[in-house]
Amino acid sequence: MNIISCTTWVKKGVASTNPEKIELTAKELEQIIKQTQSELQDVESDEEHDEIIKEKNEAESQPNTSIIDEYNFDKYDDESNSIHCNIGGIATFEKDGEDPFITGEDNDSEKEDDIVKIDDNFVLIGHVEGDASILEVFVYNENEGSFYCHHDMMLSSFPLCIEWLNFDPSDPKPSNLCAIGNMTPIIEVWDLDLIDCLEPAYKLGCKPSKKKNRKRVGHKDAVLDLAWNENYAHVLGSGSVDQTVLLWDLENGKPVNKFTSFQDKVQSLKWHPKETHQLLTGCDDKVVRLFDCRYKEIMKTWESLGEVDKVLWNYFDPNYCIVSTSNGYVQYIDIRQDKLVWSIEAHTQVTGLSLSSSCCGLLVTSGTDGVIKVWDIINNTEPWFIWETKTNLGSLLCLASNPDSPFIFSAGGDNKSHNYKILDISEIPEVRERFQERKHITLRSSTNDTKIKEEEMMDVTEDTDSTVLSANNNKNNV
Repeated sequence: MNIISCTTWVKKGVASTNPEKIELTAKELEQIIKQTQSELQDVESDEEHDEIIKEKNEAESQPNTSIIDEYNFDKYDDESNSIHCNIGGIATFEKDGEDPFITGEDNDSEKEDDIVKIDDNFVLIGHVEGDASILEVFVYNENEGSFYCHHDMMLSSFPLCIEWLNFDPSDPKPSNLCAIGNMTPIIEVWDLDLIDCLEPAYKLGCKPSKKKNRKRVGHKDAVLDLAWNENYAHVLGSGSVDQTVLLWDLENGKPVNKFTSFQDKVQSLKWHPKETHQLLTGCDDKVVRLFDCRYKEIMKTWESLGEVDKVLWNYFDPNYCIVSTSNGYVQYIDIRQDKLVWSIEAHTQVTGLSLSSSCCGLLVTSGTDGVIKVWDIINNTEPWFIWETKTNLGSLLCLASNPDSPFIFSAGGDNKSHNYKILDISEIPEVRERFQERKHITLRSSTNDTKIKEEEMMDVTEDTDSTVLSANNNKNNV
């Protein structure tokens, strides 16, 4: 396996010019290893406990066994239930704190290779190669035409979604972080300005532990999508296989609201770009739902033509949203109406749905058919097909637009030898002819805001059974 499962971009000027390189002492490394051992033992202990109960129940249900396998020889050649490696043999430590397996000094790359320029974009890539899950942080410089891996982090599980955010509860200043949803219920938040980091900055959620008498916090299954609310930086939404959406208060790392209106797994969610208490969701039950999070209620719903894979606001005209389905349709919805505006069969299965960051009406789609298509949706009544290309990336799994350049997109797929590509579609004659004279709009962003006005702050309570998002003083003030 060698695939790119998810990707996103980071705006220019956000990353630290000189990212900090983490150099762990022997004691710190030993502490991390011991903590990991403890966590694995907790998991194995719970698994063993469940297995014992299961075997006991099976034995009681079948009391008349003629032959008793006292030492369980029938299962002697079976693999262990635990999929975890024995981490205890990875490193050992002598009394003086030195690791005897380390015999030489590490040769660092040239310091200038680590410097991030003001006109560099970070490109975040969820990469799965064999049994390894990796977050790769690439640097892209449009002016220089450069694209290279700056640093990477080993992840604990298969990455399914990446969302950039700048909120760090331990630092009042905006940070450079990303949240990752994976095959587990735990959301990891990584600091992108740290090199050689072994652990996330913080985690959201925890699994229950019988040994430690610890209850579950957060989701019960894999996290499929994440949506950070840029206007209220302490709020993060997550959708899961467990058929729920959670709203997290990043100040304390706890879920403070839960939506359970879904009949299947929640694939996609997006905050409204202006009405910032409104959350759009797409679900495999073939329903698109718009929530008002102030009152914990569904404002409107729309039936889709298939299981919903992606939802996206038309941030040039937020009265409209775009929906893609697993059976290949792209649909356009006027949220003021109950019916679809238009629908097109775009791909075999639509896996990527992305608007240009600043060129109004420029929509790009991708699918498992390996094809990327460009559309013009500027008139809000019907789409115009502009251009398509068959890539060599295999089945396309993700698509993202550059937040600083209107014609730069990236796509990832499952081709083992070539699975990621940066595309400059301004080089395509049909695209250039259609869009080059169109007014480019710079969207308002709170990325570099260091302060939010008090009257615009979002209230978050700790009662998950109550309404948690409301505007201060005036409920109509958003």
